[in-house]
Amino acid sequence: MTKRQGKAGTIDVKALLAGDEEFLRALVRTALQEVLQAEMTEVLGAEKGERTAGRLGYRSGYYGRTLITRVGKLELRVPQDREGRFSTELFERYQRSERALVAALAEMYVQGVSTRKVTAITEELCGHSFSASSISAINQRLDASLAQFAGRPLAEAFAYLILDARYERVREAGVIASQAVLIAIGIDWDGRRQVLAVELANRESRSSWRDFLLGLKARGLHGVEFVVADDHAGLRAALREALAEAAYQRCYVHFLRNALDYVPRRVDDDCLQELRWLGACPRAGEAGPGGSPRSHRGTPRSGRLARQMVGEVFEAYRLGRREYRRDADLLPPAASAP
Repeated sequence: MTKRQGKAGTIDVKALLAGDEEFLRALVRTALQEVLQAEMTEVLGAEKGERTAGRLGYRSGYYGRTLITRVGKLELRVPQDREGRFSTELFERYQRSERALVAALAEMYVQGVSTRKVTAITEELCGHSFSASSISAINQRLDASLAQFAGRPLAEAFAYLILDARYERVREAGVIASQAVLIAIGIDWDGRRQVLAVELANRESRSSWRDFLLGLKARGLHGVEFVVADDHAGLRAALREALAEAAYQRCYVHFLRNALDYVPRRVDDDCLQELRWLGACPRAGEAGPGGSPRSHRGTPRSGRLARQMVGEVFEAYRLGRREYRRDADLLPPAASAP
């Protein structure tokens, strides 16, 4: 099930995005390029091509500058002016500002671009504030860049799909409200993960998940053979409609968390230890006769939970494909273990 922001058990999409070099490379370049353009506008007192009595000079092309970052080499175009007025501290300040910039871009992808966030980024990178018009221009271009990434075509096949949702406080039409954030992570046959989509919904339901999945398919999602997700009724129904051909496996970590609701608190540790032992079995059949743990020190319910776990969390082993079994330990932990 979805969790409120700050609780464990759901995917930390901001952390995933902050580690996704493909996502970050284009956005970091866009952000830095827009900051450079805004700095030049502030120095000259006018936008490119703008006619104004307060203009202090004119642009004179660009020169190339390579910036080495944690997401790879960025080729930037640094603007020049005819009188040589323009200079920037961006390159000197970038390294100590990189972590804050990356975190802010990931947050904006989930929660939307805001004047406050863009103002913080520009002041961190350049050491001074910008005019409201410059901040507004950066807002618009970053928003367009984020939208382009979010709607990018999905050309490669993703054999595995991890789905999850969480609630975030999100600004929409100037109002901050709690909304469901639907998340899809694709994994190719080489084990590379990629955030495929992050979308807002009023709540987690069959219709919101169906629209989300159909949107992924409209962008080209194909080759999905195996889906890992929580046991949400609406999500399961949407999968039957939109990805009926894919096998479903319940998320191992969500299962462990849900299991604690069915055992007395005094035996939590024993039950979790047995269920984790079962989850570590190379094959479900190694768990013992009937697919149950070899011992039940806690409560008879732990035995029933173990049998339920075998029935819901070991789909990869029943499918028989070597690739599924090889990556089965990669897929279930869609969240942090208890």
